[in-house]
Amino acid sequence: MFKSDFMESLSKVKYYVPLIVYIPVIGYLFYKSFAEINMSVISFAGWFLLGLAIWTITEYILHRYVFHFEPDVAWGKKIHFIFHGVHHDYPNDANRLVMPPSASIPMALGFYFLFDWLLPETKVYPFFSGFMIGYLFYDMVHYALHHANFKSGFWKKLKQHHMLHHYSDSTKGYGVSWTFWDHIFKSNFDKR
Repeated sequence: MFKSDFMESLSKVKYYVPLIVYIPVIGYLFYKSFAEINMSVISFAGWFLLGLAIWTITEYILHRYVFHFEPDVAWGKKIHFIFHGVHHDYPNDANRLVMPPSASIPMALGFYFLFDWLLPETKVYPFFSGFMIGYLFYDMVHYALHHANFKSGFWKKLKQHHMLHHYSDSTKGYGVSWTFWDHIFKSNFDKR
């Protein structure tokens, strides 16, 4: 994808790298919540679940309106290809199924500072841990949808949903780990 080996290396990542990067961050957020500010379990659970819920709509919006936005100018088409187009051209490239830290870390920092600004003091810790667990679940599910053979009905349906997005109609089926928003925003596939 790039002439530079260094730039090429920044665009590829093994599926487990986001776990290595973000699990310690999530652990630190748990520590801040419980050890430093003595948050109650109930309060933590509420903010955590809210963060997880906000992740689901964020996943949908990012996939539909950011990753699938293709500008008409040449440089915009190149950026689109680098961020998401390459995945649609090579959907089974195992090194391009989870977001590389070169893209996910700046995005995560942006979201963290946005939520820290929007939320009441210290609530960002449990909220963002839920948001990040949602992101990790999305990345791991996305990898599995491309490489696992599922036996369970739920996972088979989720895989079918995502494969239809890749191989039938990329203007539908934007939910990867959660298809709820496709139903709400009428971007789901026809039953047939």
